[in-house]
Amino acid sequence: MDAIPESGTVEGPRARPLYAQVKALILQRLIAGAWRPGELLPSEFQLADSFGVSQGTMRKALDALAADNVVVRRQGRGTFVAEHDHRRALFHFFHLVGPDGVRRLPESRLVSVRKGLAGRIEAGCLGIGRGTPVIRIRRVRSLDGHPAIAETIALPQLLFPDLADIREVPNTLYDLYERRYGVTIARAVERLSAVAADGRDAKLLGIARGAPLLEIDRTALALDGRPVEWRVSRCLTATHHYQVELG
Repeated sequence: MDAIPESGTVEGPRARPLYAQVKALILQRLIAGAWRPGELLPSEFQLADSFGVSQGTMRKALDALAADNVVVRRQGRGTFVAEHDHRRALFHFFHLVGPDGVRRLPESRLVSVRKGLAGRIEAGCLGIGRGTPVIRIRRVRSLDGHPAIAETIALPQLLFPDLADIREVPNTLYDLYERRYGVTIARAVERLSAVAADGRDAKLLGIARGAPLLEIDRTALALDGRPVEWRVSRCLTATHHYQVELG
């Protein structure tokens, strides 16, 4: 039963505020598939009654989930489970902008999709054992009609069993993960570094070997915190730069 006594916190050294406990329980329900991406949640009043807490506590829990981009609050319409679409892919997970400051979603050209066994680095990034079956995607992404990003993606085959057999892999992969495999990307951790283009990068991007690139090393996490994708994007920054907003 999900109901929690309205006491503010649970006892013990790891006590959490009540709204955080409610947030965690809603997240568990989302992971279990109680509500699907894009679905309207019950009203604050209904949820508060279901969980046995006040409306204020439920509102705080939903606000916290909205801050984590797990749900979307729409004025006058209610609270919806967040879903991946072009807009979310652009504004939450893509940070390259042109000289005009405008963010545009790149177009993708698939180079290869292959099955393999996880190496040491892949295994560490995906939290799986070395030698575990993985799927590797290689593609080139273009901005304003010109190749700008050479990208390699590794995925646990267990979560995406037939992905290597799909004839047309879409541009926005997170939408595919969600719709076809029930895997929702909740957040991502990125590490940036300056690298020199290797032979493969040079060929895909049409640049000289050794040319400077920005490497974005990203681990994407599902709703339950599991790493489900490791992505390395090597980007030309002559005409585009990485931009994030803080605060």
